[in-house]
Amino acid sequence: MLSDASSPQVQALLRQILDGTNAGVAMLDPELRYTYVNRTLARMNGVPAEQHTGRTIAEVVPDIDAREDVLRQVLADGVPREVTSSGHTRAGSERERRYWHGAYHRLEENGQVIGIFGIVLEVTDAREHERELERAQARLSVLDRAATVVGTTLDMDTTCNELAGFLVPYLADIATVDVVPSDVGLRMRPPSRGVLRLRRTAVAAVPDLEARVRSFGRPGEYLDHQPGSAVRRCLAAGEPVLENLLDDEALLRSAPTPGRLAAYRELGYHSGLLVPLLARGEPVGTLTLVRAGDSPAFTDHDVVTAQDLAGRAAISLDNARRYTREHHIALELQRALLSGPSSPHPALEVASRYLPSGTSALVGGDWFDSVQLSPHRTLLVIGDVMGHGVEAAVDMSHYSAMVRVVAEDGMAPHLVLDRMDALMARVSGERPATCLLALVDTRRGVCTYAGAGHLPPAVIDIDHRTHLLNVPTGPPLGTGFGGYVSWTRPCLGGDTLLLYTDGLVERRGEDIDHSLLRLARLRLPRNASLDLLLDRLLAGMGAGGTDVEDDVAVLAARIRPEHAGPTAG
Repeated sequence: MLSDASSPQVQALLRQILDGTNAGVAMLDPELRYTYVNRTLARMNGVPAEQHTGRTIAEVVPDIDAREDVLRQVLADGVPREVTSSGHTRAGSERERRYWHGAYHRLEENGQVIGIFGIVLEVTDAREHERELERAQARLSVLDRAATVVGTTLDMDTTCNELAGFLVPYLADIATVDVVPSDVGLRMRPPSRGVLRLRRTAVAAVPDLEARVRSFGRPGEYLDHQPGSAVRRCLAAGEPVLENLLDDEALLRSAPTPGRLAAYRELGYHSGLLVPLLARGEPVGTLTLVRAGDSPAFTDHDVVTAQDLAGRAAISLDNARRYTREHHIALELQRALLSGPSSPHPALEVASRYLPSGTSALVGGDWFDSVQLSPHRTLLVIGDVMGHGVEAAVDMSHYSAMVRVVAEDGMAPHLVLDRMDALMARVSGERPATCLLALVDTRRGVCTYAGAGHLPPAVIDIDHRTHLLNVPTGPPLGTGFGGYVSWTRPCLGGDTLLLYTDGLVERRGEDIDHSLLRLARLRLPRNASLDLLLDRLLAGMGAGGTDVEDDVAVLAARIRPEHAGPTAG
């Protein structure tokens, strides 16, 4: 057993251990000059071991932040310390920066401080992994914040503005969003073949650049992009285009048109990042980020963050575009089917209104109609198919056609509902619908009602007071339960009958009884035309407001006093 630490055998053994370890080992004197380094540390530093002796750390590896202040503290108080240093040694490396973790202990001999002993391990991989985790967490945090402010509605322009506004100044000095025009929105075509035309939907800029950025295209304008421009390349490849510190030639090539160069330079534009907005594999548009003035160039981390945000936003934009297209189709179908009720008889005035919802709900299945059954009998109809969208509008057309056919047999209103309910219950896929029928007999001066899950009608008397009628109502049509009841009351000359769908009265967070009470308390103009009365009704009920979540359909009818039947007066 070797017991004498100063013996040549022990020293040779210790040197063998130190030279064979994967850790860098060094001894420094009180002036922090190397007295010994092992082979591992020599390889780390890229300097032969013998060239370390007598030199300081800064002299051997000047590009390392060696934290000599910490080493001097160890010399001063003898307390061991660990420290991380970073930089580059003379050994070549492709890393942006390298990191080392060292543990240092004071060396003493016969009570005298003779230097420091240090053990160093390279931790660059671990540090890069830690930084990647930090970046990933930062990106997730950004995406979480973006999720609360981008895509809050199904309006495409609003979503684009939310995206651009979120990115400035967080990621860029200027952000613009351009979208591929839809068939509905495209009003102008490119002036020549080979030119790509996009519609600018959003622009955001830091305060110092706001005024000058407007000259590059305001929201709603169409912008043409020359072949080879950055936008064209971005959409063609479906990948981000990063262009940092552009010279005039590169900037001229990337600009939408050659005339932009001088304005870009005046703006201080030096770096651009374009990201495609892709949804379900199809291009929706492009997101352009610009840095100008003293702002740094974009990094690869910025590209990843912008891609993440663009991917999320593209889904919202595509949903908004699909909603707009379906809303437009359904609305046009609805309007085509809702031709205004004809004047069924000189004794009866009829007027109507239809307002599509202004919220995120698609157009619904509301409908109204008037059917002349005889010279003195007219059937007024209002209904609402459950659900929204094109399907609801199509089902509405089925109900509207069926009530006309069934009513031609001259049956009482409750029997009309019974027949319709039975027929619709046999058809698979048809949605249930509420419905209210009012059979007006101008010769007898009476009105007979029957309801299928619909809200009660209202009558505005000649003193312009509004009364809700307690009409018995059965289940919605299409359920197959039947059991409807007719209810008759006088129709006085000058009275106005109102049939309406729930969008007129229902409001978010409000009890339906309170909603109906608002209608009953409404004071409408006396002796006004039906058109004016409906305008005042819709305004008084707040129809078309942001808290209205459903379509509004209203049908008004009035027996002219000179044609009122025997019960009038």
